[in-house]
Amino acid sequence: MSMRGSLAIWRRDMLVLRRSILSELVAVVAYPLTLYLAFGIGMQGYIGLVEGVPYGLFIAPGLITMTAVNAAYSEGVWSLWFHRRVQFTVDSYRVTPVSVSEIVVAKIFSGFTHGLVKGVTVALVIFAITPFRFEPSHLLAYLAFLIPGSALFSCAGIISGTLMDKPETIGKVEAVFIMPLIFMSGLFFPLSSYPPAIMPWVRAFPTTALFEGARCALVSGAFPLVYALQVFVTALITFIAAVWIFRWKMAE
Repeated sequence: MSMRGSLAIWRRDMLVLRRSILSELVAVVAYPLTLYLAFGIGMQGYIGLVEGVPYGLFIAPGLITMTAVNAAYSEGVWSLWFHRRVQFTVDSYRVTPVSVSEIVVAKIFSGFTHGLVKGVTVALVIFAITPFRFEPSHLLAYLAFLIPGSALFSCAGIISGTLMDKPETIGKVEAVFIMPLIFMSGLFFPLSSYPPAIMPWVRAFPTTALFEGARCALVSGAFPLVYALQVFVTALITFIAAVWIFRWKMAE
C-alpha cells in the first residue's frame, strides 16, 4: 500500500484544522481545565495526598491524556461519519487513484494528530496556570503511552464512524462505552479504591493501563512495561480491526 494518498488526505484534514484551530483549542481546553480547577484545586485541601503525591498532581496527567484520547476519538468518529454521510467526501476519494486502505489510514492519522495537538495544548495551559510540574526526562516515557493511546482511540473512532449510520447512535456509544472506560480507569481516584473482587476486571481495561502507565511515567519517571505492552497490543489490534471493517463496509 502506497502512503501517498494517505498523506494527501491527512494534509487536507490538517488544513481544515488550521482554519479553525483557535476555536478548536479554546473549546478543548475548557473542559479539562474546569475539571482541574474543580477537583485538583477545589478538592485538594480535603483529599490531601493520593499515593504519596498532592491530588492536583495525581489527576493532571490523566486530564492531559483524557483530552488527547477524547480528541482522537471524536475526530475519528465524527470526521469519518460526516465525510461519509453528509459531504460524501469519501466517495470523492474513491474515484481517485487512492485505495480504501489509504483513506482509512489517513483518517486514523488525522484523529491521532488531533489528539496529540489538543493534549499538548491542555498540558501547556495546565503547566502555565497551576503548580503542576514534571521532570523533562519523564516526557519520553509518557509519550510511549500517549502516542499508542491516541492511536487506539482514533482507531476506535474510525470503527464507530464506519459502523454507525446515525449521529444519535454515535452519541450513545460514546456515553455507554467510551466515557465509562475513561472514568472507571482511575482518572480521579486510585485503583485501590475498588473492591478486590472487581479489581482484575478493571485492570483488564486498556484505558486502565493507559492512564495508570501515563501517570507513573509523567509523575515518577517509571515505565510500567506490562501497561505499555497492553496499550500497544490493544492499539495494534484496533488498528487492524479499523482497516478491515472500513474495507469491508466500503465493499458493500
